[in-house]
Amino acid sequence: MATKDCSRRVVVTGLGLVCPVGIGVQEGWGNIVAGKSGIGPVTKFDTEGYACRIAGEVKGFEPERFMPAKLAKRLDPFVQYAIAASKEALEDSGLDVEKTDPERVGVITGCGLGGLSSIEYFRDVLVKRGPRRVSPFFIPMAIPNMASGQISILFNAKGPNTVVCTACAAGTHAIGQAFKEIQRGAADVMFCGGTEAVITELALAGFGSLKALSTRNDEPEKASRPFERNRDGFVIGEGAGILIIESLEHAQRRNARIRAELVGFGLSGDAYHMTAPPDDGEGGARAMKEALKDADMVPEDIDYINAHGTSTPLNDSCETKAIKSVFGQHAYKIPVSSTKSMTGHLLGGAGGVEAIFTVKALENGIIPPTINYENPDPECDLDYVPNKARKMEIQTAMSNSFGFGGTNGVLIFKKV
Repeated sequence: MATKDCSRRVVVTGLGLVCPVGIGVQEGWGNIVAGKSGIGPVTKFDTEGYACRIAGEVKGFEPERFMPAKLAKRLDPFVQYAIAASKEALEDSGLDVEKTDPERVGVITGCGLGGLSSIEYFRDVLVKRGPRRVSPFFIPMAIPNMASGQISILFNAKGPNTVVCTACAAGTHAIGQAFKEIQRGAADVMFCGGTEAVITELALAGFGSLKALSTRNDEPEKASRPFERNRDGFVIGEGAGILIIESLEHAQRRNARIRAELVGFGLSGDAYHMTAPPDDGEGGARAMKEALKDADMVPEDIDYINAHGTSTPLNDSCETKAIKSVFGQHAYKIPVSSTKSMTGHLLGGAGGVEAIFTVKALENGIIPPTINYENPDPECDLDYVPNKARKMEIQTAMSNSFGFGGTNGVLIFKKV
């Protein structure tokens, strides 16, 4: 029987990654450390007439490597990416699902928009060919919870199962909520993270209309430049980052390799604007404070921050102000970097991918760089680890995610 015990320690035992800088954690992390950009011209459709014509696409992904071909045809790419990342995370964890109580294994995934590519495709089918030609698989392909649903089905995970749809904070919120499910005794093991696949005509047009996207089309690898003076918007990306987290007791019983400990989660609401953060970053600051409180830590305990760092003028300055309001003078001593400079912004998938990079930074003693950092912005005056990775032993790291609707999420990981 589950026991309510919020003091249960939770550890990370498995990592799985599909993103613009690589398929698999080894390739992805290697390219991040090398400062290699995964951003280039959009190849999925003709971008003539679009203000932004670049994106962080996943390259060379073959879904049949990770699932039966028949199943892959019935799944939107955001679900395919999540399954592939989950399979890698499971293999990395060494967990034998057949020897694990399925009712104690759960799944929580995050995404921002769900199966948008399927929605666009079948809308065209409806208009051009009529309602009888719309596939019976359309609805399951489109609904946001199908990633968690399919992971559950494929790996016989019968515990807590849900999806978090909180825009760009969704992946972080999913990991945080999974953390709390284990802490409260509802599960021993959770698949968790974020996934997104919305490099589509409608998404590119919509974000373009918001003036949120970079239009540095002639230099796609230099387009995402968080905290830098000449940043002009984010670059949309796609992919998935899935972690397997467990109670410490469960991991120890099976002699699992423990990659890091998840020690804090904070979330908050701006109550301010649909798409813009408050000028002082107050909502994000409260989420960071809540994560510190949850971890029973003080600001000086944090050695590294993986920033939300989208490369939009407003977000980066507001996040900088939020960090300074929480950490005071210690803010100037903390390396702060944005891996979105290389991956682009994976929206609901960002939190999962960036949590993995945060864990790898702890594990390897290497802080990822913020590439394309050429001209400092006076409003962004922290140490953003410009252009080159930095070797540095760190014990505790924070990962930030903020989303439209004023929703904020923060995770804290500790080295073991």
